[in-house]
Amino acid sequence: MSREFTQDLETKELQRIATEAYVYFYPLVLMEITRRVSTNSPYSTTSPRGPMGSLVHSRAFPPATFKTVVRPNFDTLYSSAWLDVSSEPYVISLPAVDDRFFMFPLYDMWTEIFASPGTRTHGTGALDFVLCSSDWRGEVPVGLERITAPTPVVWIIGRLETRGVDDYANVHEVQNQMRIAKLSNWPHVEVPEFVRDDTIDMKTPPMFQVENLSARDFFLLASSLVAQHPPHATDWSIITRMARTGLRIGTTFDIEQCDEAVHQAYHDAPAAAREVMRRRFFTLAPLVNGWSSISDMGVWGNSYLKRAMIARSGLGANPPEESIYPNLLRDDSNRPLHGDSTYLVRFEADQLPPVDAFWSLTVYDEHGYQVANELDRFALGDRDELDYGADGSLEILLSHEPPRDHLSRNWLPIPRAPFALTMRLYLPSDAALYGTWHAPLVRRLD
Repeated sequence: MSREFTQDLETKELQRIATEAYVYFYPLVLMEITRRVSTNSPYSTTSPRGPMGSLVHSRAFPPATFKTVVRPNFDTLYSSAWLDVSSEPYVISLPAVDDRFFMFPLYDMWTEIFASPGTRTHGTGALDFVLCSSDWRGEVPVGLERITAPTPVVWIIGRLETRGVDDYANVHEVQNQMRIAKLSNWPHVEVPEFVRDDTIDMKTPPMFQVENLSARDFFLLASSLVAQHPPHATDWSIITRMARTGLRIGTTFDIEQCDEAVHQAYHDAPAAAREVMRRRFFTLAPLVNGWSSISDMGVWGNSYLKRAMIARSGLGANPPEESIYPNLLRDDSNRPLHGDSTYLVRFEADQLPPVDAFWSLTVYDEHGYQVANELDRFALGDRDELDYGADGSLEILLSHEPPRDHLSRNWLPIPRAPFALTMRLYLPSDAALYGTWHAPLVRRLD
C-alpha cells in the first residue's frame, strides 16, 4: 500500500482507526459466521437449523449444550430464517396470534432491526408481506405489504411466548401456520436445496470462531462482506477514516499487503478492540442497585461500540419497547457474582417487574451460555408456579446447591463459577421503559 494514505497519520491515530474498524465490522462478521453455521444443515421440521430460504422452528427450549448464539431465552420458542433477497423477494405469511405475546423482528447484516411485526406493531391479526431488496421494481401482489431490506441477506428471529413445556403444543400450532416462499413460487412453499459445506466449523460457537480469526482473516472477510452488504447512510465518517489507512469499501483489504505501520495497527486491532468492548460492558449504562439496563437497542445509528458489544453479548437484541434486559453485575456488597456464594432476589409486592406481557430471570455462565444443572432449569419468571409471600412479595434463591426449605420452587441453580443474571421484561410498562422502576438489590447471603 502506498505511503500516501498514511503519511499524515501518527502511529497512535493509525491504531485508533484500526481499532474502530474492528469494532465497526465485528457485528457484520459475527452475523456471517452465525449464518454459515445456522444454515449448514438440511431442512427439518424439528430442528432450529436449516438451509438458506427455509423457515425453521425451535420446538423446545434450548438444551444446555446449545451455543449457536449467546444468551438464548427460555421464555419463547424461536422461529428463524435466513433469506437472500438479492435475486427476488420472499413472501412471509404470519397467522393471527391473539392469545400470547409474539414478535417477528427482521435484522439486516449489521444487526439493525428494520421491521418488527408482532403484538406491539401490527396487533393480533394475520399479516402477509413481501420482503424485497431496495432495487426491486416488481409489483406487490394485492393483499400483501412491502418491506424493504437494507442488505441483501436478512435474518428473521421470531419469538412466541411459551408458558412452559406443557404449552409447547399450542406454540407448535402457531408455528405450523407460518410460511415463507419466494415470490415466484407463492403460495407454494418448497424445501430449499441443501448442499453441506464441510469447511464450516459446526462445533465451535460462532462468537469464538470470530475471535479466533487472525487479524488478516478478519479484515479480509470484513472487506468482502461490506462489498455485498452496503454500509448505512450515516456511516460516511468512519468509512472516510478507514479509507485514510487504505481500507476502502468495495475493495479487498489484506493487511499483509499494507506498509509496516498499517499492518501493525491492524494486527493489534482485534485484541485492543475486544478489550475496549469488555471494559465498555461495565460502563455502558449506569448501575442502579447493581443492575445495568440498556434501554436503547436494536436500532444503533452510529453507536458502533454499543452495537458490537451487544452483538458479542447477545446477538439479535430486541427493540426496548418489546423487551428490555437488565443485567446484574454486582451484588449488594458491590462484588461480582460467583457461584461459591448464595444470593437472594426479593421483590416487594408493589415492586414486581412492571410488564404488559411477562418477565423472567435467567442464569448464564460468564460467556453468556446456559449451564447444565440437575433440573434443566435455566430461568424462572411470572409464568412459573412460584411461592409468593403472604404480603404478595416474591423471593428467588440463587445457589449452587438446592435449598431444603420453602424456596425449592423459587430456586434458580447457578454454577460454582462466575456467572451472569439477566432479567427480561417483555412489553415493559412505562415505569420500566423510562427508568422510574428499578430492579432490586440482590443480597449475598454468605
